[in-house]
Amino acid sequence: MNDNRIRSVVIVGGGTAGWMAAASLSHYFAKNGLSITLIESTDIPTVGVGEATIPAIRDYYRALGIDELELMRATQATAKLGIVFEDWARVGTSFMHPFGLFGAPARDVPFHQYWLKLRHAGDRADFGDYSFAIELARQNRFTRPHPKPDTPLGVFDWALHFDAALFARYLREYSVQRCVARIDRQVLDVNLRGEDGFIESLRLEGGECIRADLFIDCTGFRGLLIEGALRSGYEDWTHWLPCDRAIALPCSSAGPLTPYTRATALEAGWKWRIPLQHRIGNGYVFCSEFLGEEQAIERLRGKLEGRALAEPNVLRFRTGMRKKIWNKNCVALGLASGFLEPLESTSISLIETGIEKLRRLFPDKSFDPALEAEFNRTSRLELERIRDFLIVHYRFSQREDSAFWRHCRALPMPDALEHKLRLFKQRGHVVRYEWETFLDPSWLSIYAGFEFLPETYDPLADHFTTEELRRVFAGMRQTIASAARAAPTHAEFIAQHCAAPAA
Repeated sequence: MNDNRIRSVVIVGGGTAGWMAAASLSHYFAKNGLSITLIESTDIPTVGVGEATIPAIRDYYRALGIDELELMRATQATAKLGIVFEDWARVGTSFMHPFGLFGAPARDVPFHQYWLKLRHAGDRADFGDYSFAIELARQNRFTRPHPKPDTPLGVFDWALHFDAALFARYLREYSVQRCVARIDRQVLDVNLRGEDGFIESLRLEGGECIRADLFIDCTGFRGLLIEGALRSGYEDWTHWLPCDRAIALPCSSAGPLTPYTRATALEAGWKWRIPLQHRIGNGYVFCSEFLGEEQAIERLRGKLEGRALAEPNVLRFRTGMRKKIWNKNCVALGLASGFLEPLESTSISLIETGIEKLRRLFPDKSFDPALEAEFNRTSRLELERIRDFLIVHYRFSQREDSAFWRHCRALPMPDALEHKLRLFKQRGHVVRYEWETFLDPSWLSIYAGFEFLPETYDPLADHFTTEELRRVFAGMRQTIASAARAAPTHAEFIAQHCAAPAA
């Protein structure tokens, strides 16, 4: 019987995507005899501005046996309870998308239906008042979730802000210790097999040829293998998400160490603020049709809270995805597979899920087309669901103060998103599709934050009277606020558990 197993994998490109792939494959295939080689060039800079994550990152590194606090120290990390959106609904407004639940359901009726009933009765308590994660953020406090909380009111999750370059370096050391070979040279040419168009080998600086059974493209926007060699095609989504530029500029910190990302809407896009132990990550994502790059740089400089620590890094992109993310014997990860702006910090999550899909659908040398088709099908669904979640941030804005925001209000919507919004507007029904990255609490936080609320509520919520609900809801708010006050400040948590030596 012939051994048809994949014996060699070459990852092209380092950075976050490349070293996440190397670390994961070296862990899961440690006893399978799989040879893993990563080719990167120190002469080619990585994008490396993605510093905010969602809770899935913690599943990734825990599965690899990486100690959480050790990683936080090594990457200058801080905790992230969610994202605060300022000036999005209107100038002067603010709301938070937290990693956690709102309130508690009763009699199989979702909590938000009871909240809607009270709102229709004139109660104006903020939806965020019933989120423990939001209350922690408001008080600038942080504690890790209790594994078995006494009440659903204490259920929340968290993610990390970290230095992406330090994260990649940490995973490089992890991978090399597990026999991943690293080659520091540029790829000059990609050689295809004549009979089927599969990638056969890569020619490197100095003339060396590297062969492999499977290739993973982590070369960023250029997609050296997936597009440059295999011509997989690109599906442009800028008619739904028009921002096409980003300026990244870190600065020194001049305020408290906050446990959340901040996204502030500006005249032609939005600004991110990501607090790390040693600096603040800043960036302006905008649409070049409404604002020039030099203007955006000056606007961002004027918003910095501290001294600029680098020169502005200008990124040009097209929102969208490869038409084939897995093509023949090549799988693209990270920016090589597509791009969605970092409004909800999904870039690193998409790397992780791409690796997980590949691991679960790992082929043999026959490369059954069914595996490729399933990988591409589920990847498309995942990207489309995140895309739709981002679209609502722009479509729901009521800002009329600039041409950009007026343009966003008139953007078209994909049919699946329009159906989802129509059902929620009718009676608060939250639709959950296959491969949703963001589940019901996330959508509810956006609906409530933008005041996109149903015309009525579920009649099953009438099981409790308005007065009964008011008493219970007041108790919920008191319990949440009191529990948050018992937690240490975010800075105290970092100092006690995971302060980086250089911080």
